[in-house]
Amino acid sequence: MPVSPSTPSTPSARSTPVAAPSAVAAESAVGPRRIRLTMLGIMLAMLLAMLDNAIVGTAMPTIVGDLGGLAHISWVVTAYALATAVSTPVWGKFGDLFGRKRVFLSAIVVFLLGSVLAGAATSMTALISFRAVQGLGAGGIGATAFALVGALVPPRERGRYQGMTASVMAIGTVGGPLLGGFVTGHLGWRWAFYLNLPLGLLALVWCAVLLRLPAGRAKARIDWPGIVLLTATIGSIVLAASWAGTTYAWGSWQILSLGAVGVLGLVLFVGRQRRAAEPVLPLRIFADRNVRLVCVMVFAAGAVMFGATLYLPLFQQSVQGASATNSGLLLLPMMVPIALVSNVAGKVMSRTGRYRIFPILGAGFLALSTALLATMGTATPRAVTGLYLALAGIGLGFLMQMTTTIAQNSVEPRDLGVVSAATQLFRTVGGSLGVALFGALFTHATAGVTGAAEGAAGANPGSGTLAQLPAAARAAYLHAVATGTQRVFMLAAAFCAVALVAALLVKEVPLRGKPAGPAAAGPEPVALKAR
Repeated sequence: MPVSPSTPSTPSARSTPVAAPSAVAAESAVGPRRIRLTMLGIMLAMLLAMLDNAIVGTAMPTIVGDLGGLAHISWVVTAYALATAVSTPVWGKFGDLFGRKRVFLSAIVVFLLGSVLAGAATSMTALISFRAVQGLGAGGIGATAFALVGALVPPRERGRYQGMTASVMAIGTVGGPLLGGFVTGHLGWRWAFYLNLPLGLLALVWCAVLLRLPAGRAKARIDWPGIVLLTATIGSIVLAASWAGTTYAWGSWQILSLGAVGVLGLVLFVGRQRRAAEPVLPLRIFADRNVRLVCVMVFAAGAVMFGATLYLPLFQQSVQGASATNSGLLLLPMMVPIALVSNVAGKVMSRTGRYRIFPILGAGFLALSTALLATMGTATPRAVTGLYLALAGIGLGFLMQMTTTIAQNSVEPRDLGVVSAATQLFRTVGGSLGVALFGALFTHATAGVTGAAEGAAGANPGSGTLAQLPAAARAAYLHAVATGTQRVFMLAAAFCAVALVAALLVKEVPLRGKPAGPAAAGPEPVALKAR
């Protein structure tokens, strides 16, 4: 998990000991130009993972058409998200021990290795395995990047740089589907993974050369028992959610055993965190109400984001007859508002210091949009789907950037790193568990017709030959896909309703840092410690 740099604590502080003062590197004053230059390198690396998820989501129908295995489609995303979740705390601790720059670069290398292997996959099983390797790298990129950004910019001043973050989000979320559709339609789905190489190498060189941090090493110990317990808990829960009702019956001994392992693992994990000298997820941060509420909100947002990017392209290509390229374009109504709304909300937050209204609006728009998406059927026009997607994009735009800022601002500065890690973990687990549950619902709805569709004239959602099916079989398949999509978004709407309740309970805490105003010549230099 990322452990963000913070001010040295006094002997009476409630922080987890990470390093003795003598082991902490000296502070370095960093001006606004250097902050932007440094953040650009960090954002470039984060763009790598953002593009990959969007591209792969658009290419999935074609991948299924080539490799088969529609019943396992959710695992292409679940394996990635699960590996990201369980590896995040390990990467964060490695950053403390060996330096964040070194860990950051190593994570990029691991991600690129996974991309090369995924592009060469010859079966769905191999693809899922290599996506897990990508997830390991993404965990390191996210863990270290969020810690570095939290150290560079205090909450109140973060809106000044929100434009940079929003621009990266726009390129990743808008460019991803477009690139995914173009590459899949013209070069083949394997280039959806190979496309990571030039961008990844650019990010690697950029950060190696321009990301200059004070040398330092913290004397932190890795909580290996906690990591093992966390991995077992998350893995058991996700497996149970994915297999229940599809591979095994809900009341089967396999599902009940996985559920028991998940519950027992959670109990043991909590106990371990209470005793560990260096807990992988310190429980003290959850004493703050806002942190608990943020975790609920990011869990729901992660589930909706992952579910939308995975199942909407399948619905659009199968039911609405869009090509792979057009499917990427049809996701634009959701992607563009994410970047625009996030940018506007960040600037308003910096100028006014107020933020409570944004998560309420975000959760409200998400609840409305997912409920509307759950009404789509075989006769739903693309324009109507686009409207629903725009509402979802507005909701995600209000939530995605704001929740981390709220969580970081609700704890003492020494806990910035662990609270950033907690929100990242809950967002990833939300996406992983959400997609597993969505996959179980979708597979159950389509189980009776996918075999016939894949076996008739090689027809499948991504091949463009679905029209070759007999009329009755084609209608049955399209109805099953529409029904599965409805069930996915009905569950997503329930998640969002819970997130809305959490948002209404958020307490507004004054933002730390100087307010942004016209009288300010520019942001004051901020202290950057690299450990």
